Amino acid sequence: MADTKTNSTAALVAELNGLLADHFALFIKTKNFHWHVKGPRFRDLHLLFDEQALEVRDQIDLIAERVRKLDAETLTSLGTVGKATKIKDQDSATLAAEDMIAELLADNETVIARLKGMKDLAEQAGDNATDGLLDDWTDMAEQRAWFLRSLLA
Repeated sequence: MADTKTNSTAALVAELNGLLADHFALFIKTKNFHWHVKGPRFRDLHLLFDEQALEVRDQIDLIAERVRKLDAETLTSLGTVGKATKIKDQDSATLAAEDMIAELLADNETVIARLKGMKDLAEQAGDNATDGLLDDWTDMAEQRAWFLRSLLA
């Protein structure tokens, strides 16, 4: 039984580190869009992207500390972030505002899918604290996605 729990915890830690990488990547992309958005909705989108970037940024430390509380190691460099994230790079500074919104929506939905997939891992590891955090983080990501989806309606 101990091996099963150890394996479950290792799988959970791997996904937490993936979630950490996703948040780093999503933070950078959202700030990129915050800095480069143009058009008639500039002010509203500039402010929304900044609000969302700050929310994502504030989760980074919480996710990393959860990994450390599980007596594991976090990501250590941009290289490890790049290897672990499911968020695709976006190097363009000239995307249309609608394309920025759609891309951030897709990225937040990617984060939501990862979060929901982690629930079983937390349960298998017997990690109630992570399980509860996943609910909070899912709610936050779903709210970001809702705001973005509403802009495209």
